Amino acid sequence: MNGPFEMADASGREPTQTSRIGPCAALFLYSTAAGLCLSGPVLLTVAGFTGTAGLLLAGVVCTVLCAPLGVVLWADADNEREYNRRLDTVGVAATAEVTELTDWDDGEQAGVTVGLRISGPRCPTFEATWKRSKHPALRVGLRIPAVVDPADRLFRIDF
Repeated sequence: MNGPFEMADASGREPTQTSRIGPCAALFLYSTAAGLCLSGPVLLTVAGFTGTAGLLLAGVVCTVLCAPLGVVLWADADNEREYNRRLDTVGVAATAEVTELTDWDDGEQAGVTVGLRISGPRCPTFEATWKRSKHPALRVGLRIPAVVDPADRLFRIDF
């Protein structure tokens, strides 16, 4: 999340943005991660019982490619949920003001990079960027509710 608005504080920490993940989204992410992790071993087991070379090859490929992706997806979901629990526990209300909008397109996804100035009564002001899909309500000067953990500049935008 490096951008022109992300500046490290005195301790060298950059702001970290997290997204709200509810129970249904968490169930979907964990189920997908488990499916990715288990697809290769299941195919290998079936290949062992049937003796099919094609299934054996598919099992090896799925184990090598899908299992690491499943582990990364699971770990990412765990991190997002932990960040949300921390914000729900110690986060303070803040306001994120949109200071800049820049279109981006990396060939696979497109959206906008939103420059934010985040401040609140119990939160020192800092700047960060937020990459997201385009939304017609986003405009420079828009003030959006946010939650911030001032200790490490973890934030969530409630948009």
